[in-house]
Amino acid sequence: MVGYCDTVLALALVTVSTVPLLQALGRRLLSMASGPRDPGDPGDPDVPYVPGSLSAAFVTCPNETVAKELGSYTWKGKVEEDSEVLMMIKTRSSKIPALAEFVRSAHPYEVPELVALPVAQGNPPYLRWVGDSVPP
Repeated sequence: MVGYCDTVLALALVTVSTVPLLQALGRRLLSMASGPRDPGDPGDPDVPYVPGSLSAAFVTCPNETVAKELGSYTWKGKVEEDSEVLMMIKTRSSKIPALAEFVRSAHPYEVPELVALPVAQGNPPYLRWVGDSVPP
């Protein structure tokens, strides 16, 4: 598995920061949506996902108490209030399917979160460095 990870991620750049409950907040916000399903709704296993039909939302809170109130979520009928660590991996978009496969195989969660957001702009020298660091 280590060799696979090295191959898939190559020299993927990893930034790890502790952000309690950010993932939980995202799940709760997604579950709060109601009304008709979008085309390609990921809740329907028979319909392929349509890129762009979901979004990632980042929310700042004045303190951890507010974040915990907003970020509690339901998993298998039970309210959860986990502290989680958000790991950001910068890599080529073409590597995301292999990264997702690796995360699913190695992550302890039954349904691990992995959301990829394309980079539209950034510091050109930094973006060149990322591109040079991760082989095509």
